[in-house]
Amino acid sequence: MIWPALDIAIPLALVCALAFTIETALGFGATLVTVALGSFFLDLEHILPALVPLNLVLSGYLVARYVKHVDRAFLGKRLLPFMVLGLPVGIYAFSSLDASLLKRAFGVFLVGVSGLELYRMRVASPVKHLDAWTERALLVAGGAIHGAFATGGPMAVYVSSRVIEDKNVYRATLSALWVLLNLVMLASYAWQGALGDETAGLAVCLLPSIAIGMALGELLHARVPAKTFRAGVFVMLCLAGSLLVLRG
Repeated sequence: MIWPALDIAIPLALVCALAFTIETALGFGATLVTVALGSFFLDLEHILPALVPLNLVLSGYLVARYVKHVDRAFLGKRLLPFMVLGLPVGIYAFSSLDASLLKRAFGVFLVGVSGLELYRMRVASPVKHLDAWTERALLVAGGAIHGAFATGGPMAVYVSSRVIEDKNVYRATLSALWVLLNLVMLASYAWQGALGDETAGLAVCLLPSIAIGMALGELLHARVPAKTFRAGVFVMLCLAGSLLVLRG
């Protein structure tokens, strides 16, 4: 097992603790935050194979504990099938395209999605259901993004927020989606030979971040209004996306 240097492991562990706190509270955001901020300390091709197994642990915990809240019909008939369609495109892009280009593209995506959500929250626009074809197109695009960055969250979040009102159902259903998609991603990384001693060492170093994130996230989920917390998350993601675009 190859251990990461302390000047990488410590800041990355802090980023992951923040990321897992956010996902435990909201049901999404761990990979988004880690990719956006963690890429300043380590390349994406090293972060993602270590992060996906950890995210599986977190999502699996949320599903196991709150399985009664999972909206199985919405997950199985509308979310999962169309995101799975986009996965191969993203997996190919991650293994074939320039890493700097992918980072900048992801940064643009973060700024766009975060800005849109912040604007929607500011003007208090009424939540409208998407038409079927728009919903499907967004989810296929989300699947492609998940294949590239293991984080198709914003697309699934965008669609789900217009269907599910209860925050407990929302979190549990998204967590179940991440479990299923990340099992595919884990198999993909194994097939590509991306799971080695270096990945294992990094994953072990980040394990304490999960425990911290679970404890803090459960506390926030119970006490902090979802709207307030989501606004802070999107502000941070917008800033992180801007830095990714500039830094590449």
